[in-house]
Order: sequence, then structure tokens, then C-alpha cells
Amino acid sequence: MARERLGKGLDAIFGPSSSRASAHAEGVTKNAGRAEREDGEKKAGEKEQLVRIGLIQPNRNQPRKDFDEEKLQELAESIRLYGVIQPLIVKKQGPLYEIVAGERRWRAAKLAGLSELPVIVRDFDEKTAKEISIIENIQRSDLNPVEEAMAYQSLLTEYGLTQEELASRVSKNRSTITNSLRLLKLEPEILSLLREGRMSQGHARALLGIGDSALRRKISERCAREELSVREIEGLAREGRGRKKEKKGSEEGREREQLLLACRELEKRMKSRLGTKVSIVSRDGKRGRLEIEYYSPEDLERISSLLNI
Repeated sequence: MARERLGKGLDAIFGPSSSRASAHAEGVTKNAGRAEREDGEKKAGEKEQLVRIGLIQPNRNQPRKDFDEEKLQELAESIRLYGVIQPLIVKKQGPLYEIVAGERRWRAAKLAGLSELPVIVRDFDEKTAKEISIIENIQRSDLNPVEEAMAYQSLLTEYGLTQEELASRVSKNRSTITNSLRLLKLEPEILSLLREGRMSQGHARALLGIGDSALRRKISERCAREELSVREIEGLAREGRGRKKEKKGSEEGREREQLLLACRELEKRMKSRLGTKVSIVSRDGKRGRLEIEYYSPEDLERISSLLNI
């Protein structure tokens, strides 16, 4: 039997004469995550079979890119003791088998030194297999925020789902999906901090309120370095916006002053050239009017001659 070859079997965990093993297995399941309870239940008529671990390959569409090494080691220890409780769901890919559900079990089994794994082979087309893999991982709820957002984005763009349809398929509120997708607007450096767990999704949402990209990156670096709270980030964002507004006002003031000085200098040159009073009146820094005074018809003719009119 598959269970006997892979470990001590279900009886060793749940049998009436093994309360210690049962208690241990329950504790391992809690600490090692819920990978052993992933979608591995057999459907009517399906048969579980053993496949050499070298013939099993990971799903290239797997949304989870980062695997917690400590939790994998814990799961590997559980597998050494009790075997793989739930079979992997795979689809045939030529001589190989591609994982649809159960990549953590596959990775942990390799760490545990197993040579074979129990699998259930299902006949999925490429599109369906990818969709199932993504949705199954989202529903596990242990993706990091960036992986989750990218999984949502993949389902929306590649499958033409609306946010309402996606929310229904993954059993989430639409607002949850919308807020998750907004994270992808952040700079790659900030997404890396979020992926590594050096800031939370709450921190990232606070950073989204900052319109200036450079300021956003600066505050995110400080957040990771000093372990700032979400409230502290919101405060820094307000301060940054205030300084930016003040700086903009100061720059506009300097520009107005420079324009005024340039107008006064031009007035002097024109007055010297035309021999009469000249006024340049600026309205908004872009438009204005030029006033040249004359005192008689002859004076007007003289000025016109100087201007080659």
C-alpha cells in the first residue's frame, strides 16, 4: 500500500493504539502549515498511484515564489515520521507529471529524502490547470501580499475575469482584491521589502498615499530600517506633502521674483533705446502687456521709426 511504503501510515497517526502519534501529528499539522490538507481528496473513480519524485516537476505558473525554509523543514520532519498524508494533484506532461496542487509537499518530501510520492492524475488542459493552481494557492492564504496581488492580476488579465467574478471564485470581498491590486503600483524596491516581510500590507497601503515616487522610496527604506508603525508612516507622508507644497510655493515665488527683475531690466533698456517711458505689466507669469508712452504725433512717428514700423 502507498501509505505503508511512504511512512508509518494513517493508522500510526489516527489508530486507537497510538494516541501519542495522533497528538504529535496534530501539532505538526498546526506548526508546519496546512499543506497536508490541500486539495488532495480523491473523486469517484480516481486512483492514487505512486510516482518517482524525479518525474514530478513544479508548476511554472505557481504564484508562490518564496517558500519559508523553516516551515518546509518542519513539514519534511512530519513527512519523515508519517509519510505524505494527502496525495498531490498532478497532470501528465509527456513522461513527466506537473504539479497542480501540492508543491510544498513535493519540496518537503525531497528534503525528507523520499523517492516516491502518492499522486492523483487529473486530465486538465493548460488553462484550467493554471487557473486551479492559482486559485488553490490564493485560498491557502499564506502567499505574501505581492504574490497574492500578482495572482489576482494574472487571473484578471489572462482569463478576462471581472473583479466581481474573481471575488466570487476565490471567496474574497471585491474591496480586498482591489486593495491588493493597488500594491502593484508601488516601486520594485518597495515590493521587495513587502515580499521579504520587512513591512506589512498596512505599511504599503500607507505608502500608496504618497504621490512622489522618490519620497515613497525614502520613507519605505526608513520603515524597514527603523520598523516604523503604519501611523508613523502616515505622519511622515503628511510631513512630506507639506514640505513639497512649501517647496513648490517657494519655487514659484522665486520664479515670480526673477520674472519681475527681468521685466525691470528690459524696461530700462527699452526706455534708453526709445527715449520715453516704457512699462511691462505681467499678469500671471505668462501673459501681460507692454506700454510705450508718446507725447505728440511727432513723438509717435519717431518711436515708430525706431521700431521699424
